[in-house]
Amino acid sequence: MGKQANERRVAETEARAVAKMIRTSPYKLNLVAETIRGKTAEAALAELAFSPRRIAGTVLKTLESAIANAENNHQLDVDRLVVAEAYVGKSLVMKRWHARARGRVGKIQKPFSNLTIVVREREETA
Repeated sequence: MGKQANERRVAETEARAVAKMIRTSPYKLNLVAETIRGKTAEAALAELAFSPRRIAGTVLKTLESAIANAENNHQLDVDRLVVAEAYVGKSLVMKRWHARARGRVGKIQKPFSNLTIVVREREETA
């Protein structure tokens, strides 16, 4: 009499990982996510390892998590994985203020982002 299992959000040949509340703007995070879309998992790992952007380390950890999910939870072949999707969403925005001249306030917005990476096992080519 346990709980019903949730339906899979991705196909049988896919696995995903989600990183939430990443402390960077969605625009900056999407620039890094763009570089790995459609690449093999191995090429995407190499791309992120040598990327000069600060947030590339977080994206790398999320990609490694998606690969581990594919291998351990869904028994997919790691050597045939491709980054099928890498998309970014908005999260909350911390609002701060900075004192300005004549008693006024300068508004500072500190955005957070969410990142979802889906890896897919590509088909055998004959």
